[in-house]
Amino acid sequence: MLEIQDLSKNYGKNKAVDHVTFTVPDGQVGILLGPNGAGKSTIIKSIAGLLRYKGMIRIQGMPARSLEAKKVFAYVPEIPNMFDALTVREHIEYVRMAYGSDITDEEVTEILRDFEMEDKQDKLGNELSKGMMQKVSICCALAVKPKVILLDEPMVGLDPAAIRMLKEVVLELRSRGVTVLISTHMLEMVEDLWDVMFVMEKGHIKASYTKADAEGRDLDELFFAVTGGEKE
Repeated sequence: MLEIQDLSKNYGKNKAVDHVTFTVPDGQVGILLGPNGAGKSTIIKSIAGLLRYKGMIRIQGMPARSLEAKKVFAYVPEIPNMFDALTVREHIEYVRMAYGSDITDEEVTEILRDFEMEDKQDKLGNELSKGMMQKVSICCALAVKPKVILLDEPMVGLDPAAIRMLKEVVLELRSRGVTVLISTHMLEMVEDLWDVMFVMEKGHIKASYTKADAEGRDLDELFFAVTGGEKE
């Protein structure tokens, strides 16, 4: 479970996020949406531990800043950042050792095969395209075997086969009780994945929906009904 309670963040006199509260339960996929400047990126970076903030973020009931919480949390950033001198396989091995993950060599190979990276596993970080780096970032996150995973625009830069595989992975994670939060503007890509949806505007959660609340309406319709503007 991912719990955001009374989260606030100021940049000088500008209140980027103002007392935001929401929850994504175990085994559900949450979608975080918002127009430019809504505060979505601030929330993402706060959850990922990249910003100081006021309020409480809990991962599986533990404070997000605690080591125990970090061990069960994985983050796929919008812009992947690779080590130039490590190979694809070494990136995953680095994560496995850092997290003490019990993922096996066979499971790593299967993940690489699923994302069509098995023949690229000896390539160095500085030899990869953005799309390949995005795949490596996803593979590293899966190697953690997380209980909670945050994906920020995970489908940008991916080819159609990788997008299809990522969707399958998200559904598999959900079936295993993993909490998933996706931030994306590619609403059509997550139309068949989401369970709960949070729409931000001007630092606040303006609306939230469950799949049952939607009553057959698509994500675009729900989003624009709240914001009346353009999605990010």
